[in-house]
Amino acid sequence: MQNAYLCRKFITNSIVKVKKTIRFTKMHGAGNDYIYLNCMNDCPDNLSTLAIAMSDRHKGVGSDGLVAIMPSQVADFRMRMFNADGSEGEMCGNASRCIAKYVYDNGLTRNQHITLETLAGIKTLSLHLSNDGSVESVTVDMGEPILEPAKIPVAIDRDVIMMPVATEAGVVEITAVSMGNPHGVVFVKDLSGIDVHSVGRELEVNPLFPKKANIEFVQILKRDEMVMRVWERGSGETLACGTGACATLVAAVLTGCANRKATIHLLGGDLSIEWVEQNNHVYMTGPAETVFDGTYYY
Repeated sequence: MQNAYLCRKFITNSIVKVKKTIRFTKMHGAGNDYIYLNCMNDCPDNLSTLAIAMSDRHKGVGSDGLVAIMPSQVADFRMRMFNADGSEGEMCGNASRCIAKYVYDNGLTRNQHITLETLAGIKTLSLHLSNDGSVESVTVDMGEPILEPAKIPVAIDRDVIMMPVATEAGVVEITAVSMGNPHGVVFVKDLSGIDVHSVGRELEVNPLFPKKANIEFVQILKRDEMVMRVWERGSGETLACGTGACATLVAAVLTGCANRKATIHLLGGDLSIEWVEQNNHVYMTGPAETVFDGTYYY
């Protein structure tokens, strides 16, 4: 009887300790890495909490955030993107490219031109295939940049172009642009002289940006080439930011620093950005890479 009791107790305890599982794919675009969930049929209801746990680089999978690929009633697919702190972002250029690779490489579509619903509107993605038939790079029509102060948003009723802002490290000049999410672009003579972490953290929450902002630090090399580091809202410094690269080119054109097409070098790789005058749209072309698939227990 004692053995039967212990057996029942063991089984009961084991059942209590059983965890849920979810399949995921780790991907990155120019080093900006996210965890991707296929939510076309079902989806966890705690995406924000999962983003925090799974993004942890010591106790989780490790990433800049979590992306759910979902069905859409207005586009081919829908994206929900959560930063590493659990906050939901409106748009992510690097993630959108990875979604294009995911849905094509995994047979969810055979189209090389797809539409993606985001909180920043519907984006059009053009897929470029490698010799083995998989997606190698993607061009995203990011739409028109948003320059109206109330829509970026910024807390003042005028354009923010090279506006002096005080920080603990000294005064910097910010140009504000939205690519569906708010950005503050800071041009510097030498990136090596900037403490991206401390100044980025401070500017992210500056009262100028009521919804916080992604902060880009940019060194112009030539009119068609620049180097950028980014402090992302809700994630900290990341190796790349697609919307940030787009905002950077727009800011560079507005301030007379660059042509309308340029290569932007980021810590994780290069992005090609073009702001087309005819339709006012910004186009971003860059890589998308699958790192590994896995199962997460929670």
